[in-house]
Amino acid sequence: MKQVELSLHTIYQPSEDVVAREIEGEIIIIPLAAGIGDMEDELYTLNETGKMIWDRLDGRNTLAEIAAALADEYDAPLDEIERDVLGLIEELARRKIVVAQTE
Repeated sequence: MKQVELSLHTIYQPSEDVVAREIEGEIIIIPLAAGIGDMEDELYTLNETGKMIWDRLDGRNTLAEIAAALADEYDAPLDEIERDVLGLIEELARRKIVVAQTE
């Protein structure tokens, strides 16, 4: 899969080609179109940390704002949270589960 260029100053939101549901504290993402996610995995699951990030992908906040809110809320080092946010969003963007907000 190709590398996705990310910026903490970009706003991301879930793709219109997926549906997400919370089941027992996890987010389950279901692709609605071919070419979304992995061919061998039709469902994609986010753990508790992924869920915290996913819940903030509202199409209004930059990744930097999301990371800062999480670092503040959980009293965690900002640089560590930024790396976690970028890592997850890179994977989700590569799988076309999230898309960058266009102006």
